Amino acid sequence: MSSGVPATARVTRTARRTGGTKVSARTVPEETPVALSYGGTTHAVMMATPADLEDFALGFSVTEGIIASADEIDTITVQEPGAGIDLQIRLRDTANRRFEARRRRLAGPVGCGLCGIESIEEAMRSVPETASAQRFTAAEVTGAVGDLHQHQELHKATGAVHAAGFYIPGKGIIAAREDVGRHNALDKLAGALVKAGIDRSTGAVIVTSRVSVEMVQKTAAIGAPLIAAVSAPTALAIRTAETAGMTLVALVRGEEFDIFTHPQRVTTGAARHVA
Repeated sequence: MSSGVPATARVTRTARRTGGTKVSARTVPEETPVALSYGGTTHAVMMATPADLEDFALGFSVTEGIIASADEIDTITVQEPGAGIDLQIRLRDTANRRFEARRRRLAGPVGCGLCGIESIEEAMRSVPETASAQRFTAAEVTGAVGDLHQHQELHKATGAVHAAGFYIPGKGIIAAREDVGRHNALDKLAGALVKAGIDRSTGAVIVTSRVSVEMVQKTAAIGAPLIAAVSAPTALAIRTAETAGMTLVALVRGEEFDIFTHPQRVTTGAARHVA
């Protein structure tokens, strides 16, 4: 599912180089307001790349705990009212009643610049603990991060977007999504995995960004036992991953990386695949 808004644009720039300057064209990514609306009411507006929109709506719904499975969504409709895109998501009855109860609970007086105490609790929500015994070799971790580049077509064209990929030992990167926002890329990946019926407990999330607590929360909602990133994690992300039983690997540089939580899941010998 896509919109009428292209994912990239061609712009004119003046390029200064050691040999001089010249005027030429460059491809840059689009950045568009995308509203996620449930039952006709806007729940969130994200600045996003207008591509893989069905994956975005489905993945956001999963990683934010709005639905437990894809069959709780009735329809997803893309509307383009003018300045942005509105993803109209209609939930099935049980999920809709649960979401409406959650929305009423969060509709409180404004306190410290947020939506009441409940919204702080939502931001610091607990994450499901992974029960996966899947292991990964060090070579698989570094290889997965290196292989993700091969799936970053939009980044190759623009040099300005994040990517999130899903790696399964013995299969490689089986899905990847890109976006100007790192959270959006991960949400789109979640949607693609859920739609394809992939067993997420058997693989790892690979990202091109730093690891914030939201990235850990979304990875836990996806059900992956490991997240690997090229940049550093935050302290809260580390604490959250530790509690969730998730392995957090970061600062992957060539064959080197740091393991911040549950290092037993990364081995030096042959991989032991456990479903």
